[in-house]
Amino acid sequence: MEGSAWSLVAARENRVYRVDHPGGRHALRLHRPGYRSDAELRSELQWVEAVSQGGLSVPLPVPSISGDFLVTVDGCQIDLVHWLDGRQMGATGVPLALDNRTGLFRSIGQEMARLHRASDAWSPAADFTRPAWDRAGLLGAAPLWGRFWENASLSPADRDLLCQFRSRADQALKELQPDLDFGLIHADLVRENLLIDGDRIQLIDFDDGGFGYRLFDLATTLGKTLSEPDFDDLKAALVEGYRAVRPLDTTHLDLFMALRATTYVGWIISRLNEEGAEERSARFIRDATDRVQTWMAQDHAPGSRRTA
Repeated sequence: MEGSAWSLVAARENRVYRVDHPGGRHALRLHRPGYRSDAELRSELQWVEAVSQGGLSVPLPVPSISGDFLVTVDGCQIDLVHWLDGRQMGATGVPLALDNRTGLFRSIGQEMARLHRASDAWSPAADFTRPAWDRAGLLGAAPLWGRFWENASLSPADRDLLCQFRSRADQALKELQPDLDFGLIHADLVRENLLIDGDRIQLIDFDDGGFGYRLFDLATTLGKTLSEPDFDDLKAALVEGYRAVRPLDTTHLDLFMALRATTYVGWIISRLNEEGAEERSARFIRDATDRVQTWMAQDHAPGSRRTA
């Protein structure tokens, strides 16, 4: 890579650089310190390589000269993946500007299902380790993205609502666990992580991927689409596309829409000192309370299995 041209293209959770080399274009990732262990990052890269072999268009890892996918320089974890051409589906908070919107969401559903199918067909090594978006990871004492019910921006009424939701949702997941589709998921299929290249949908940024409920992937994509005027059509297309590849019971999708919304309320807690964070936190809280109220307004009698 010596002498290659490079430029910073993203500075969100990780710093990502585009590197142009005579052998091709690549994305060089400098990982946020302390977010993922070396074992978790190596597992991510092994998983991405496996789903690529399963037919998905994902950023394949490039080994270093020593053959490792991950290297550490001055304490910074670094990896290199192949650059994928295409344009992001959109940006969070900006209305989608797309042609054939339902057709695109149908394709996204299909690609999501292919990811789950390829992941199920793969047998990871014994030391494979990734975070778990399970009951504990969403609602336990130490959720993956923070204790959402302790966000300092919450009003007393909103805090009470989220605490009630946490208790009810935890009981619902406990009852539903045997029937829910669970396995490796991307966990962050927002519009920035979906690249469109002609008719091809490409999935990038597996940084938050791990074990979780398959409905969580659908909820993540849909949660950023709620303000679209044709949301119901896009939702139907996403589900239709998914089911064209593999079966999925979406009876409890509203529960996972609420669960996904609360994760952002927790995620922002450690970032409230950043510029614009108060406004983002207020938006996350509005979204979460709306989703929570939608789910809690339905039939949730103790012992009932009608939790969506």
